Amino acid sequence: MTPDLMAQGAERYQKAQAKAAQPSESGGRAASYARLHQAGELDVAHGRILYMEDVHVSFDGFKAINGLSLDIAPGELRCIIGPNGAGKTTMMDIITGKTRPDAGRVFFGSTIDLLRHNEPGIAQLGIGRKFQKPTVFEHLSVYENLELALKTNKGVAASMRFRPNGAQRDRLAEVLHTIQLPTAVNTLAGLLSHGQKQWLEIGMLLMQEPKLLLLDEPVAGMTDHETERTAELFLSLKGKHSLMVVEHDMSFIRRISDIVTVLCDGSVLAQGTLDQVQANERVIEVYLGR
Repeated sequence: MTPDLMAQGAERYQKAQAKAAQPSESGGRAASYARLHQAGELDVAHGRILYMEDVHVSFDGFKAINGLSLDIAPGELRCIIGPNGAGKTTMMDIITGKTRPDAGRVFFGSTIDLLRHNEPGIAQLGIGRKFQKPTVFEHLSVYENLELALKTNKGVAASMRFRPNGAQRDRLAEVLHTIQLPTAVNTLAGLLSHGQKQWLEIGMLLMQEPKLLLLDEPVAGMTDHETERTAELFLSLKGKHSLMVVEHDMSFIRRISDIVTVLCDGSVLAQGTLDQVQANERVIEVYLGR
């Protein structure tokens, strides 16, 4: 991570945390600056939970990702937009270890090099991904889907003997409330509406206690009411988790976004508020249309 970006990130992070900081023997400085981090431990002291620098990926000569650089702050909700083929899915594939870049750097916090980890390892580090089509166990109830997603020993014998303890039951109830499905707890997942299945899958990710969530077109196919409730859900997660949301629905993006990144031809074309990127002549030309 370059020194100037690290300094900018630290300044942004310190400002965001200023109200929560309490005076101490260190003079009120964040404790994370003063302690050593263990290997594999997420360190966001420099104000970034995700950092990508000059990343390149080619498939049979086609440059799917071409010098991509971006970063996301802890607790941020970042929206990613761009035309088809802009590199949005490939970018998420790189972050989650599905695709290895030809060049570049990808860090989770300031110390975890994601290029040194495989897909299961990255999930265990605290990065969860939701694809566009919901994938839930339709023959099981909402509760059973969430219970299966708990962070527990997944061995056959352990799974057969497993019964949630008090803290785990509290966590299940909390997530049911967060995804707005407490009254559907015993409903088979296959009987849920499309939007409810999306919320259930997000709940299953939340059971893994992720620090960063990657969400691919989460409101595609939803009704207006479901889209509005999804916006409420994402805003409730903001700050507790970092979210990267890839979407085409501009009204939904306006409802939830602070910063919007526009990808085109595998790199960042523009970045700013939705109003700023919608007024950008290059964005209008390649994506929004006149």
